[in-house]
Amino acid sequence: MRWVQSAPGDFQGTPPSPRSGHSAVKIGSSYVLIFGGLVDKKFLNDLTVYDIENKAWFQPECTGSSSDDESVGPSPRAFHVAVAIDCHLFIFGGRSGRNRLGDFWMLDTDIWQWAELTGFGDVPSARDFAAGASIGNGKVVLYGGWDGSKWLSDVYILDTISLEWRQLQVTGPTPPPRCGHTATMVEKRLLVLGGRGGGGPIMGDLWALKGLFDDEKDSPAWTQLKLPGQAPAPRCGHSVTAGGHQLLVYGGHGTGGWLTRYDIYHSDCVILDRASVQWKRLLVTSESPPPRAYHTMTRVGNQFLLIGGYDGKSTFGDFWWLVSEDDPMAKRALQSAQKSPDVMPMPLEKHSNLLPIPSVASRETATVEEGLLSPLVELRRRLGLSPVPITPEVSDFRAVDEQVEKQLVALGITLNQQGTSINRKSIVKSIREHWSVCDPKLIRLKELGPLLLDYQHLVALAHEHLWMEPNSNNVEAEVPKINYRFFHLKNVRQVCVDKKKLYLAVCPSRVF
Repeated sequence: MRWVQSAPGDFQGTPPSPRSGHSAVKIGSSYVLIFGGLVDKKFLNDLTVYDIENKAWFQPECTGSSSDDESVGPSPRAFHVAVAIDCHLFIFGGRSGRNRLGDFWMLDTDIWQWAELTGFGDVPSARDFAAGASIGNGKVVLYGGWDGSKWLSDVYILDTISLEWRQLQVTGPTPPPRCGHTATMVEKRLLVLGGRGGGGPIMGDLWALKGLFDDEKDSPAWTQLKLPGQAPAPRCGHSVTAGGHQLLVYGGHGTGGWLTRYDIYHSDCVILDRASVQWKRLLVTSESPPPRAYHTMTRVGNQFLLIGGYDGKSTFGDFWWLVSEDDPMAKRALQSAQKSPDVMPMPLEKHSNLLPIPSVASRETATVEEGLLSPLVELRRRLGLSPVPITPEVSDFRAVDEQVEKQLVALGITLNQQGTSINRKSIVKSIREHWSVCDPKLIRLKELGPLLLDYQHLVALAHEHLWMEPNSNNVEAEVPKINYRFFHLKNVRQVCVDKKKLYLAVCPSRVF
């Protein structure tokens, strides 16, 4: 599989603006409907439609019921539930500002008419970050969410013909309450994956709910599934998209660290293979889109379309296709990369003393041929990080060297009480000699930051040496194996505070 960023010629019309927390629902094989979302604290209620056959975006002129702000259709919102049944789009709940919503809407795509529906029975409370799915026979299942005061684990079934809500009474163990999860129908089971739970922890568990259909003999019950293989890391705000006998899990928001927690946004693709009943990592031969959560991923034919999302700082408005290697889009992207001089790797037999550094724009979109892929780029891809290193910037060794030297000199002066008149190189040398012989238990916490930075700089230099100066005289010579374990870290707070383990892996004398 290969990621391909959308080109201007892929679409006609005006595509949706940047957003996250929106919905993308496929209506048969004709349309993909993009509704709502959030950007820069502004909640949206616009509707943009992708015409699959004509590969064109358009904004239909809708009629029908009006919302509180007197516009046709639902009020602005994000993090709502959107489900398609035949030619109808159903919208429930979501959030607008600080308010959780509990209203229920239907759009008839044959005549582009909105209608606000009034249900009866066990009507669910207002909520956002819930998940739902169509279960057939004109019914929708709704699970979980956040009502503003507590996380939820309730299950409701809506008959869209009679508009009756029914809360499902489930026996036995139930999943912990959660929001930001996904809910996907597989045969007669509802699969719920991940989400953020009560108290804030992000989960990666998988549950299956049976008993949703009237003709089933079994009572409704949950079963936690623990499948073999490489399961996705705990996350919320991810997407799960069905494709044949497989479910594709992409992106999402997680956390890392131990004493100090920090946010992680994923860009990995994990497959739940229903045939072998196990998790598998999807092999992707190109750079992935920037990590994100609260995006949408929709299957369009044999392709998957990624729209929008959020990475903790920015709201995305880009469009990406995930396609097979023999797809015309993949071939087009590969041909484009081969024609671009900025993204072609230097031939191995023509190395010089300088490695060409492409521009930032070209580095972000570069596709490097398999076999010539930089180990650092491959490492960052596997870790789900952006293709352009952040710390240290490998393409600018002088800036990193100055930063390292400055911290090492300051630390050396503090530890050894040396004056600033002492040669700076001597101070750096003495610090490295100190680290190479001292007991790890005696390393002070304030030394770990400079130690980590110095290690990253030495790894970058070692990588540059191996990448630019291969041993042409002895091709069978053993190539040193570089320890990249901590190269991706932005700062020492992201490392478990076991100084001995950190020292043994990071000490400059142990880069190889």
